[in-house]
Amino acid sequence: AGAQQSATVANPVSGASPDLLPHFQLEPEDVYIVKNKAVSLACRATPATQIYFKCNGEWVHQGDHVTQQSTDRSTGLPVMEVRIEVTRQQVEKIFGLEEYWCQCVAWSSSGTTKSQKAFVRIACECLWWPRWDRALAPAAPHLCASPDLRKNFEQEPMAREVSIEQGIVLPCRPPEGIPPAEVEWLRNEELVDPALDANVYVTPEHSLVLRQARLADTANYTCVAKNIVARRRSASAAITVYVNGGWSTWTQWSGCSTSCGRGWQKRSRTCTNPTPLNGGAFCEGQNVQKTACTTLCPVDGAWSEWSKWSVCGAECTHWRSRECSEPAPRNGGRDCRGSELDIRNCTSELCSHATPGAEDVALYVGLVAVAVCLVLLLLVGVLVYCRKKGGLDADVADSSILTAGFQPVSIKPSKADNPSLLTIQPDLSTATMTYQGSLCPRQDGPAKLQLPNGHLLSPLGAGRHTLHHSSPAIEGADFVARLSTQSYFRSLPRGTTNMAYGTFNFLGGRLMIPNTGISLLIPPDAIPRGKIYEVYLTLHKQEEVRLPLAGCQTLLSPIVSCGPPGVLLTRPAILAMGHCVEASAENWSIRLKKQSCEGTWEDVLQLGAEPCTELYYCQLEAQACYVFTEQLGRFALVGESLSMAASKRLKLVLFAPAACPSLEYNIRVYCLSDTQDVLKEVIQLEKQLGGQLIGAPRVLHFKDSYHNLRLSIHDMPSSLWKSKLLASYQEIPFYHIWSGLQPFLHCTFTLERLSPSTCELACKIWVWQVEGDGQSFTVNFNIAKDTRFSDWLVPDSEVGAPALVGPSAFKIPFLIRQKIISSLDPPGTRGADWRTLAQKLNLDSHLSFFASKPSPTAMILNLWEARHFPNGNLSQLATAVAEVGKQDGALFAVSEAEC
Repeated sequence: AGAQQSATVANPVSGASPDLLPHFQLEPEDVYIVKNKAVSLACRATPATQIYFKCNGEWVHQGDHVTQQSTDRSTGLPVMEVRIEVTRQQVEKIFGLEEYWCQCVAWSSSGTTKSQKAFVRIACECLWWPRWDRALAPAAPHLCASPDLRKNFEQEPMAREVSIEQGIVLPCRPPEGIPPAEVEWLRNEELVDPALDANVYVTPEHSLVLRQARLADTANYTCVAKNIVARRRSASAAITVYVNGGWSTWTQWSGCSTSCGRGWQKRSRTCTNPTPLNGGAFCEGQNVQKTACTTLCPVDGAWSEWSKWSVCGAECTHWRSRECSEPAPRNGGRDCRGSELDIRNCTSELCSHATPGAEDVALYVGLVAVAVCLVLLLLVGVLVYCRKKGGLDADVADSSILTAGFQPVSIKPSKADNPSLLTIQPDLSTATMTYQGSLCPRQDGPAKLQLPNGHLLSPLGAGRHTLHHSSPAIEGADFVARLSTQSYFRSLPRGTTNMAYGTFNFLGGRLMIPNTGISLLIPPDAIPRGKIYEVYLTLHKQEEVRLPLAGCQTLLSPIVSCGPPGVLLTRPAILAMGHCVEASAENWSIRLKKQSCEGTWEDVLQLGAEPCTELYYCQLEAQACYVFTEQLGRFALVGESLSMAASKRLKLVLFAPAACPSLEYNIRVYCLSDTQDVLKEVIQLEKQLGGQLIGAPRVLHFKDSYHNLRLSIHDMPSSLWKSKLLASYQEIPFYHIWSGLQPFLHCTFTLERLSPSTCELACKIWVWQVEGDGQSFTVNFNIAKDTRFSDWLVPDSEVGAPALVGPSAFKIPFLIRQKIISSLDPPGTRGADWRTLAQKLNLDSHLSFFASKPSPTAMILNLWEARHFPNGNLSQLATAVAEVGKQDGALFAVSEAEC
C-alpha cells in the first residue's frame, strides 16, 4: 500500500495552483464505534491535487478511499473530498498498544498539509460511577469508552403566562452524558431554528430566549438532549401569551333623543384596542356614556295688541302699529303674518289740504332752539365730568414712584421741609368704606425694598377712607365672630390634611394645601362688595374620584376641587397645581377638564387653541399650570399623546427600613408622577412604615411607546448578600403607569444578609423603559446608622397659613396695585401700557386673553401673585414697572394736586 501511495504521489494532477498550500475546509472528528457499526471519516481541502488518510502512521489503501473532485466557484481552485470507513476489527487489531487515530494529508504543487487527528474509540459497557466518586472507579481498558446519557434533566423549562411583547427565558440544563449531550428545542413538536426566526436565540447555557413574546409564541416547548447513546426529552412547558384589553376611542355623541325639550344622548367605545386574548384583563371602566341634552323648541311669533290711533295728520290720515313680540319668533319658529302698520283716512275722505302758515314756521323755529340748548348742556356736562375724572385718576409722577410703593407704608402728616413726602390725610369723621387691618403686607424680612417714598401712594381721588389698625389675631377673631352671625354662613368639613378653607370678602385672599404646590388665589374685587363667601380647596385621591380616560389619554395633574360651585365671581380666580408632562404642541393635545353638576367630565379648554369661552384660561409652565376660572368646581389636566415621542416625568424614589432586626432587608423603588402632592403622599406612607430614604430622587422621562418599565439590582457582594428575586428583573406594565390613575407604583427587592453582623450594603439599581430612557442608583450605605437623606422625609413647610385673607395674601401692596392698574390700563403713547408690562414679564403670549378682560393690568398682576407667592422678587417687578414708565414721560407726570 505504501508503494502504491508513493507512485500516486509522484504524479500530481495538473491544473493546481503552483503557489498555494492546501487548506482544509473539513477535518475528521472523534467518533465512537457502537456495537459492530463501522464509522465514517471525511475531509476536504483546496487547492489539492491529491488527498489521503493515514491511520496510526500507515497510509490507508487507495482503494479504501472514496474521492470526489470539484471546483470552488468563487476562486476557481480545485477542491478534493475523501471519505473512509473504519471497522471495529481495525481498531481491535491494535487493542492495548495505543489509541486508534486517523489523519488526513493533502498535496498541492507547493507542498503538503496535515489535518488534525481524529480518534476512533469503541463504545463498551462500563459501570456509571457518580461524579463525586469517579476517582475510585477501576481503570477502563484502553480504547474502551463508556458513553452514556442520564435520564433526568438537571433543570427543565416551566410553564408561564406572559404579556405580549414581554421577554421570555426558558432554562434547560440537560442530563450528564459522555459524550456531552447536544440540545435542541421543539415548539409543538417542531424544531425551533434560530436561523429562521430573529426573535429566538439559544444561549450557551442551552436556555431558549424569546426577545418579545408574540401571540404565535403560545405553544408547548420541549427541551431535547441527545448524544450517540440516547435521546432524552424534558417535560413540556406551556407558554401562554396574553393580551390585556384596551379601549377604542369614543364614538361621536348621538343625536338628542328628543326634537323638543330635554332628552339624552350617548356615545360608546369597545374593548378592542386591543381585544383581550388568552386570559388577558378586560378593560376597566364604562363602555357607554350618557349625558343630558336639551333641544330648543320652535316658538311661532304672535302679534301684540294694536296701539292707539295717532292724531289725524296734515294728510288726513292716522295710523296705528303692532309688534311681533308676544312672543317673538325664535328657534326656527314662524314669523307673524300680516302687516305691522295700519293707515286709514281720518276724515271720511272729505279732507282739504291747507298750505303751511305762520303757526307752522314758529313751531319749527322753537324746536331748533330747544335742540341747540340741549347740545350746549351736554357739552358742559362732558367738560365737568372730564375735570372730575382728571382729579380722581391722576397720573404717576415718575418711574421711582412705582418702585417706592413696594414697601410698608408709614402714614404720617407731611413735614413742611419735605413737600414730596407721601401724605395721606384720612377724614376720621366720615367714611364710605371701612377696612380693618393694614393695607400693606407685613414684610419685615430682607426682601423688603428700601426705596424713597414717592407719589404713587398719593390719595386716590376725593373718596375718604377710615383705617383701623389692630393686631392680626384680634382682626381674625373679630372677623369670624361677625361672620358667624350671618344667615348664609355655610360650614365645611374640617380636619383633613388635603384641604384648606377660609372666609373671604371683596378684599380677596389665598388658599394653599401645604407641600403640594396647590393653591387658589382670589383677587381683590373678585367677590362682589357686600358678599362674604366661605371658600374651600381640596386635593382628591384618584380612588375617590373616577375620571374616565379614553384612548391615549393620561392624567397629568392632581384632581382638585375648589368651591362652593355656583358662587358669583366678578373676576377670575387662579388655581395653581403641578403637572408631570413634558409639553410640546407636536407631541401632546392637553385639555382642562371640569366635572359638571351631573357628575360627567367635560372639556372646558384645549391648551394652545382658541378658548371656546372666556370663563377659563390656562398658563402652562414647566412644572405647574395656572387656571383662570370664573366658575369654581372640580378640575384636572388631561393629555392625549399625538406621537410616541410624547413623554411624562416620573420621579424615582428609593426607601428601605430604618431598622433591620432580621436577616431579610427590603428595598422599595417607587415610580410616581412628578408632582409635589404625590411625593408628599409617598413620604407620609413611608413614615408610617418606618422607612428611610437611601438615595436622592431621580427623574425619568417615560414615553408613550407601549414599552414596560423594568427594574433590576446588580453588583451586590455575593459573600455578604444575596437576592431572593427569582427573575433577572421586575417589570411594571406600561398601561399601569401611562394612565396616571395610580399616582405611584412600587417594586420591592428582597435581599438576605448572610450574617447578622453585615451592615454595609453596596449595589446598583437600574430602572429603565424598554428601548427608552433609564436611570441608575448607586447604593452604598450603612443600614444601621446611615441617615444622609433623612431631611427629604421632612419637606420644607410652605410659608404662611393654609388660608390668608385680605392684603396679607398678596405681595404687592393694595394701594400700589390700584395705582399701577389705573396707570397702565389705558392705552399709552409709544406702547407705555399693560402690553409692555406683559412683555417685560414674559407674558406677551397671553395678550389676547388679557385684552378680553375689563382690566388687563389686574390680570397680569394676579398671575404674577399666583406664580411668585411667597418667595417672589418684588424688586424685579418694580424694575419692570419702572421700565414701562421710562418709555413715556407723560405717563409719570405729576400734577400739583398730587404734590
